[in-house]
Amino acid sequence: MNNTVESRFVYVTFIRTTPEKLWSALTDGNQMKEYWFGMHFKTEWKTGAEWQMVFPDGRIADTGQILELERPKRIVLKWRNEFRPELKAEGFALCTIAIEPYGDAVRLSIAHSMERADSQFIQAVSGGWPKILSNLKSLLETGRVVLAEANHSHEPAEAQGKR
Repeated sequence: MNNTVESRFVYVTFIRTTPEKLWSALTDGNQMKEYWFGMHFKTEWKTGAEWQMVFPDGRIADTGQILELERPKRIVLKWRNEFRPELKAEGFALCTIAIEPYGDAVRLSIAHSMERADSQFIQAVSGGWPKILSNLKSLLETGRVVLAEANHSHEPAEAQGKR
């Protein structure tokens, strides 16, 4: 019997696009900036590579490692917040991104989990992912994002005011 305590957030959406176009949007820094409020990943996009999530002003938001990469189907990331001490102290979370064809659309699933009860980090990302993925869906389906700015729920209040 497994007694592991876990915090988990799962989000599923359907996007009228192809797996290849969705993969490109998820892994291309310039496209990412459009729907992720100016933020983007810096990485080589290969298994074992380190990655950084970078704020528009160049500060590092999050870091981790690419644990699995199967184009254009799946990305598994080891993920840690770097700028809020209380979130960083919780350690690494696991983020699994799955892309599956679904008729004329694609099913995108994001699962973010941490082996810790009541994780503040998982609570924070559960507020951010819906905004980011709504923008991604709108961008791919209409060419425009719905939200121009986001209140980065895992960003400190003093940094939010600078946006």
